[in-house]
Amino acid sequence: MGTMADSARISLASEPLALGALDGRYRAAVAPLVDHLSEAALNRDRVHVEVEWLIHLTDNSVLPGTSPLTAAQRSALRKIVTDFNAASVAELAEIEAVTVHDVKAVEYYIGRRLGNIGVENLTALVHFGCTSEDINNLSYALGIKDAVTNVWLPAACELVAQITTMAEDSRDVPMLSRTHGQPATPTTLGKEMAVLAWRLTRQLDRIEKTEFLGKINGATGTYAAHYASVPAADWQEVSRTFVEGLGLTWNPLTTQIESHDWQAELYADMARFNRILHNLCTDVWSYISIGYFAQVPVAGATGSSTMPHKVNPIRFENAEANLEISNGLLDTLGATLVTSRWQRDLTDSSSQRNIGTAFGHSLLAISNVAKGLDRLDVAEAVLAEDLENNWEVLGEAIQMVMRAESIAGVEGMENPYERLKDLTRGQRVDAARMQEFVSTLGLSAEAEARLLALTPGSYNGIASKLVDHLKK
Repeated sequence: MGTMADSARISLASEPLALGALDGRYRAAVAPLVDHLSEAALNRDRVHVEVEWLIHLTDNSVLPGTSPLTAAQRSALRKIVTDFNAASVAELAEIEAVTVHDVKAVEYYIGRRLGNIGVENLTALVHFGCTSEDINNLSYALGIKDAVTNVWLPAACELVAQITTMAEDSRDVPMLSRTHGQPATPTTLGKEMAVLAWRLTRQLDRIEKTEFLGKINGATGTYAAHYASVPAADWQEVSRTFVEGLGLTWNPLTTQIESHDWQAELYADMARFNRILHNLCTDVWSYISIGYFAQVPVAGATGSSTMPHKVNPIRFENAEANLEISNGLLDTLGATLVTSRWQRDLTDSSSQRNIGTAFGHSLLAISNVAKGLDRLDVAEAVLAEDLENNWEVLGEAIQMVMRAESIAGVEGMENPYERLKDLTRGQRVDAARMQEFVSTLGLSAEAEARLLALTPGSYNGIASKLVDHLKK
């Protein structure tokens, strides 16, 4: 039952307000995607595909009675695409209100403009031999390719470069590892950041190699209407050269729809990138919580509404949430798009309208992580103190040296693991106690000197050198 407050509330439904966060609160962070993955961008790309198909058919004189257009005519046709704007969107909406079909509206939109170009005789060539999915699959492929190439991938690469710089800058900063949350063999902060940069780079390499597939082969992928109308043409070659001319990879075997397998592959790689980035967020959040990183306060910013001392790691927390939302959509898209009943159903039509949202939440997360990392300082004193308080982590080194000494014939090296377990498990061992223990083992002079010189801060192998793998 509604309350008096409910009945008195002013409705906002008639106001031009955003329903979703990406088009409201976070609009600035994701705005570059609008030019590629919005409904308006889809319609512009549909116009682009239809115009290029008409030009392709005439340039190759595919149909008897046609001849190549003049340079001026081709330019005028392409101007329909470059002039596409808000008024175009409104006009298409008016046409669609009558046709109740978005792609048919595009066909009529182009047809209206042919007279002014002096090629009204080619009206029948607009959408020739095409089913709606011929136009849609190519338009989506172009939009997604541009969004990946021009927006998402540059942002992701810039973030990985930022993480790589952090790895290089902190390559020599020793840090206590924590396996299962417990003190473990030390590493360096830079090496741990390098692991994350390496993992993310591998996913970017896969995404950069994405094949964006497309098809234009008729109602069920058989070229039936094409050969019925113009049997002398090599329609497969016409199709291949057109798709490849758009900068896409030709798919020669489809039903009415392009199978979307390439999309599922892309979204799986993007989701994996997101999950690795999520891992970075949780690790960095944890390092902040134990003081390894200090957050640089933003002048005038409020960390907590009631606790003025706090600087909360909100950038990483916001990124976690947005990565999870993005992956929920990417996973659903990947699972849904690869299935279509028999030769065609419309599940992909609704699904693909959420591609921009999936990209948007990932892009927003990337932005948050970049800003969060930019406000971090490495607290080297805290890392050094943590190492100094955990001399027991040298137990691994000592027992391995004892094993090596035993193999070399040194007496008294029996049960090295058990002896170090008795010394270190469940208790803290300081520098003096550890060095006293080493001195009583009867090691060779060289081995004893090597262990006595070892500290938790220096026991990190070639961690610093491993960062060089990021340059390969």
